[in-house]
Amino acid sequence: MTMLIYFLAAFLSIATLASGQSQTKRYLYMSTPDAAQKDYRSGQGILVFDIDQGHKFVRRIDIPAFQEGLRGFTGNLKTHRAYFSTSNRRVGAFDLETEKIVWDKTYEAGADRSSVTLDGKKMYVPTGYWYLGADSGMLVLNAENGDMIKRMVVGPAAHNTLVSLNGRFLYLGSQTMLTVFDTRNEKVIHQIKDVGERGIFPYTMDSQNRIAYVCLGDHVGFDTVDLKTGKVLNRVFAGKEHIAHRTHGAALTPDESELWISDQVGKKLFIYDATKMPPEPKGEVELSQGGHGWVAFSLDGRYAWTHTPDVFDAKTKKLVATLKDENGVPASGSKYFEVHFRDGKVVEMGSEFGLGRK
Repeated sequence: MTMLIYFLAAFLSIATLASGQSQTKRYLYMSTPDAAQKDYRSGQGILVFDIDQGHKFVRRIDIPAFQEGLRGFTGNLKTHRAYFSTSNRRVGAFDLETEKIVWDKTYEAGADRSSVTLDGKKMYVPTGYWYLGADSGMLVLNAENGDMIKRMVVGPAAHNTLVSLNGRFLYLGSQTMLTVFDTRNEKVIHQIKDVGERGIFPYTMDSQNRIAYVCLGDHVGFDTVDLKTGKVLNRVFAGKEHIAHRTHGAALTPDESELWISDQVGKKLFIYDATKMPPEPKGEVELSQGGHGWVAFSLDGRYAWTHTPDVFDAKTKKLVATLKDENGVPASGSKYFEVHFRDGKVVEMGSEFGLGRK
């Protein structure tokens, strides 16, 4: 009987491996409430969804400070922390393994959608799209404890920061300008002006940091930018006729074959063939709601997430799941990222931005 149990266990282990399963669990961590949209909010804290179980709700991590409304939510693999910013100029760090707030502080300026260097040492906090003062720009913080390292004047309406996948570059979008910095010393490499129409909103780029796709502020569409030369290459408008409202969300599929942009007012996503320059229209996806606008993909490229509760199969463009909280109520936001756990430890982490990973 003992030998039978042994062989049965061995068989099940082999079957598990053969089926592609492992001890690694993949989750979507979504912060709530999103300060930028009112639809489908779900209390305060982090909602955890099991990606491999139909995006089933797993649990809620209650974080009282989140009731101020989230402006940014990003992760760092090195420190296994989530870094957040709120409408109350609060910035903080949350340990994903211990589920404890490591630090949180409020600042005179800030805080919009922030980012962290790959080594987890520095945090870049934009002063906010709403702030137009002469000292608009970015706070550089010690990501370990939140201490201010320096404040940098860059330009008005500083909105999103993004550290490149290779850790070499920092991107900051401000009013009609995309600034590229060297993360080693925050020295400016390029200041790309007259991009994004009225103002720079979300943007993304390929894994080699060659081309950026910048959302337009007055129409549904995007600018393509050569990051090596700092030149705007093309302006692409969605639809047969120009759609006169902003775009808030741009994402490359991980294989960089497609670019998806959000028309949150029109409740749809426009899809482009990103293997061509300029990218060419390829299709559309209908959304269940409007809202803030956002698009990102799972690390394996299988799923597309938006600012809605809708989860799409990125290949078939079909709706495959609806994010719901513990009460079965649809929940959504635009501040989320993918986290992989093994034996209680964070082993992989995605980005809230839809970055190319080819």
